[in-house]
Amino acid sequence: MAKQPQSFFVEEWLLSITVISSNKNGSTQSSTYSAQAIIQAWADLRESLKHQSFLAHHLQALKILISSQAALHVADPQAKLLISILSLQSVSLPQESYPLFFRLLYIWVRKSRQSSMLVESAIDILLNIFSCQSHSEKRYLSEGIILLGALSFQTSASEKSKSLCLELLCKLLEKEYRFMFLSDELASSALAAAGYALSSPVKIFFGRILDILLSIWGQEGGPFGISQGLMLLHLIEWVLSNSLNLRSLDTIDLVRELMENVKPTHSSFAVVMVAAGVLRAINRSGSSGVMQLKYFAEERIEIVARDLVSATKGFDYDGNQSRPNLLLQCIALALARSGSLSYRASLLESLGLALLTEAFPLQRIYDKVLKFPEENRETLLGEIKDHINSFIFKEAGAITGVFCNQYASANEDCRSIVENLIWDYCQAVYLWHRQATVLLVGRGDELINDIGKIAESSFLMVVVFALGVTKHRLNSRIDRETQLQISVRILVSFSCMEYFHRMRLPEYMDTIRSIIACVQENESACVTFIDTMPTYRDLVNDHDFSKLPKSKHLWSTDEVQTARIVFYMRVIITCVDRLPATVFQKSVAPIMFLYMGHPNGKVTRYTHSLFVAFMSSGKDLIQDERVSLNEQLVFYYLQRSLEVLILINLVFLI
Repeated sequence: MAKQPQSFFVEEWLLSITVISSNKNGSTQSSTYSAQAIIQAWADLRESLKHQSFLAHHLQALKILISSQAALHVADPQAKLLISILSLQSVSLPQESYPLFFRLLYIWVRKSRQSSMLVESAIDILLNIFSCQSHSEKRYLSEGIILLGALSFQTSASEKSKSLCLELLCKLLEKEYRFMFLSDELASSALAAAGYALSSPVKIFFGRILDILLSIWGQEGGPFGISQGLMLLHLIEWVLSNSLNLRSLDTIDLVRELMENVKPTHSSFAVVMVAAGVLRAINRSGSSGVMQLKYFAEERIEIVARDLVSATKGFDYDGNQSRPNLLLQCIALALARSGSLSYRASLLESLGLALLTEAFPLQRIYDKVLKFPEENRETLLGEIKDHINSFIFKEAGAITGVFCNQYASANEDCRSIVENLIWDYCQAVYLWHRQATVLLVGRGDELINDIGKIAESSFLMVVVFALGVTKHRLNSRIDRETQLQISVRILVSFSCMEYFHRMRLPEYMDTIRSIIACVQENESACVTFIDTMPTYRDLVNDHDFSKLPKSKHLWSTDEVQTARIVFYMRVIITCVDRLPATVFQKSVAPIMFLYMGHPNGKVTRYTHSLFVAFMSSGKDLIQDERVSLNEQLVFYYLQRSLEVLILINLVFLI
């Protein structure tokens, strides 16, 4: 999550937001020169003014100062020197010098106290430069517009001068946005300029600036993508936080008017990010006097989310989406960064969809693996690595938290819909990953490992969600039958995702304890759970892999399936007392004996533990049948144990 800027420069803070996911340093890199070099650079610039010339070493002096900007202090005398050089009529300055002059003046404006007269002079010369220079020369635009914004923010400037700065800033945003948003670095400057302008005491341009930002988003050549959207979110947070701290009612009223009256020309993407910035600022301020504004901001996101869910044909993750949905990602990230939210059904739905199709887009990935196994494998590997470094994946935990909070406030019907979606997803992932593993083993190990990283994270999401389900659904307000149905579905879902269970999770253990306590005392629930276990025929046959080219499926090498069966055995041990002997004989014993021959010793230990647990239970009402079954089981147990022992000895002999 982004923190409030500690830097003097808003653009550096905004830019740092875009590089969190790749662990890069978001601050401006500078190699500080020695104090002597900085002093000499200023001396060279004074020489330039004195001799009314601008040579190569004068340009180098500017570059030295810019390279040391992190530690540089520009006071009024230095600013006056810069303004005087820019004002020289007899000197033709090189185009590449303008961004350097503008940056130094920007440092002066942001770091120092300024005299009103000098600020007015800076504004005059800046407006004159922009009026004389052709906009086809774009190198100075980025530094020029941020200087315009910073000057409009200064209390030492007159209202007339601020208005002139704001007027020019609006025109530049309208005409040059294609250049200003070519990269995140350029976008951070343009947005910071807009932020300063929005915070200006002169409010007559406030609505126009916001209208420009909301209208240019998504246009051809305009701002686009998650990183620039997050910059917009936090920019609005910064602007509104300042207004809330200063109790600037004019700004708050203008923002509320925007939230109430979104135009058809406004981008849904940008509207969501602006609304999220409003919510984040209000939630972080703790102010209770702007609840109406908070309501309008939440409602605005809800409208976009509802339209999106409707356009995607309902609440269904299995929608054959071939490409990422940036608007859905935008909504999820915006909600994750907004803070406290009221419950709204469309928000719950969009968060669920975002998790299953955007944060963990396993269906898209597996489809590419299974449909085009021999083509573009390197391209797919690159896509997966990019996704692992994306905002939506790295913030999946925060999105899950908001999703669970929305679920906690939902009605029973909405909860059931969401639960079924998650449980169905788990079963789909189980089948997909088994097929992909069989197809890629030995030929695409790096690819399957990276897919596994996404699946492991989806498992964590499922665990956190399941814990929330147990807290809200396994209580006295829910009828017993429904509780048992929910418990069995969670167990089945956990069995499907067990392969991705790689670490100890308190949430996992808490969920399992709650469910086992609910299930183990009910014979019907135990039997229902056993009925969901893959049959012996399912395990040894490969009908799930019939569509794969020349696949050779062997149950003992299927690690995904083995992890699921081990989970079943662990659960059955806890409820074996409630399990009828006939069910054990028909459904459990064949699988138990099969896995006694598994090459992994840890797996076989579970089979022996299950056998002992059943033999020790002995609570069947028809004792004759139980005695007969025990005799059969002991016979097969000894027989199977001997077979396994012989195989082990043969291996050692070989």
